[in-house]
Amino acid sequence: MSISASPAVSDEVATYVANRIGFIELERPKALNALSTGMIRAMHAALDQWRDNPDVIAVVVRSQHPRAFCAGGDIRFLYESAQRAEHDARDVFFTEEYRLNHAIFTYPKPYIALMNGVVMGGGMGISQGAHRTGGLRVVTNSTKMAMPETRIGLFPDVGASWFLARTPGALGRYLAVTGETIGAADALYAGLADVYLDDSALPALVDTLRGELFERGADVVACIEREALAYQVAPAPEASSLANARALIDRHFSLPDVARILASLERERDGDNAEWAEQMIAVLRERSPLSMEISLEVVTRAEASMADVLRCDLDLTRSCFTRGDTVEGIRARIIDKDNAPRWRFARIEDVSAAEVEKMFESPWPASEHPLRDLRG
Repeated sequence: MSISASPAVSDEVATYVANRIGFIELERPKALNALSTGMIRAMHAALDQWRDNPDVIAVVVRSQHPRAFCAGGDIRFLYESAQRAEHDARDVFFTEEYRLNHAIFTYPKPYIALMNGVVMGGGMGISQGAHRTGGLRVVTNSTKMAMPETRIGLFPDVGASWFLARTPGALGRYLAVTGETIGAADALYAGLADVYLDDSALPALVDTLRGELFERGADVVACIEREALAYQVAPAPEASSLANARALIDRHFSLPDVARILASLERERDGDNAEWAEQMIAVLRERSPLSMEISLEVVTRAEASMADVLRCDLDLTRSCFTRGDTVEGIRARIIDKDNAPRWRFARIEDVSAAEVEKMFESPWPASEHPLRDLRG
């Protein structure tokens, strides 16, 4: 078995080829593999290098660290950039991250994400696109998946809304607005994962991938699917918490705006599902009202191409950081940790449709948009 390293190797991510498979290994465990600009560049460089290389038939992205696959983007860096008014640094980070997300989504070879531990925010951006490449999204018993952005005054970016919009019923709207964390069975039920393996099986799987003879990328995928047959997720997807709450989620979260969702949940307090309704109301009252409305609208608009979704995401990061709740949300949840954010709108009922629409305005003319060249 030959192993060749890529020139794009940093302290935080290693990229190399072994047994005709390109491996991307995230190596920033203290930050739960949160993506830095350097990591994004190293990953993208490797994918570009392997794209037309006949000696690379598939790509595997993984973490060797049990706690996390990838916890998202480097939020602290983005906050500090905002504090220093370094808007260009933020724009560069998101532009390069979204270019990487698009490169994965449109990759011509099977891309396989081994999604153990925390898979949140930017971690979804470097894994969900696997589904479109003929590859796989592999979840494990430790998987904790979420787009928790409304907690910090952001929205589900990295093109995640494209996938959320294509989940059954109102599940995507629910996950976008609440930012709730789901496990492996939930992810399989929602169509946000493809196969399940126990965490304990991952080292042996990687050994198999490095040693078995593969002629095509599809053979690599078939090997992983075959290994997964030996493992059963518990509970089964159709008995997962999302499946159990599906009728309630559809009833409430299919409504057109968060104010109406909240009012509907308030009415549910008098029925048999009072406990679930109370829990949901408490969640919604804690999140950024503006961000929740933006998040609902993002999923509603995500019928477009992934390129269009990512262009919209970039527009929204600018408005959320400059006149939304993101800087305050990061301060309250991550920097000062006082958990007392002063949101721009105190109540969900105060957010008008006009305010939400204004957040979607692009700061760039179409001909100058940083992601104008993306297609598909």
